[in-house]
Amino acid sequence: MAHRVLFICTHNSARSQMAEGLLRHLGGDRFEAFSAGTEATLVRPLAIKAMAELGIDISRQQSKTLDRYVNEPFDDIITVCDTAAESCPIFPGTVHRRHWSFEDPSKATGSEEEQLEIYRRVRDQIRSHIEQELLMVER
Repeated sequence: MAHRVLFICTHNSARSQMAEGLLRHLGGDRFEAFSAGTEATLVRPLAIKAMAELGIDISRQQSKTLDRYVNEPFDDIITVCDTAAESCPIFPGTVHRRHWSFEDPSKATGSEEEQLEIYRRVRDQIRSHIEQELLMVER
């Protein structure tokens, strides 16, 4: 049975979406990756672009609210922003609850290239956490 992971962020638009795409790509069939937000918005174009650079297509992923997942079992619930960590509901049956704090790339300013650089940095930090805390543990 696959290890089920839910990534949560406030708007489910960048960090949690990138985490979902990265785990799906890196974890293969050993993992089921999901993401949601305390409110739904849209997947940010620069998040899609940063992931495409790694050959990972998240353009079909949709922003979703937590309501969809509250009664589902998860092995890990991972909040990827501080606001979501404070407002995350309890998920009965969850084995682990983790918090990974990443800066919000959607708040980046400057040229598109300067903003994309922030998305890349956050993407790479998320990848590092996934590799060290999820993939290494599940072998």
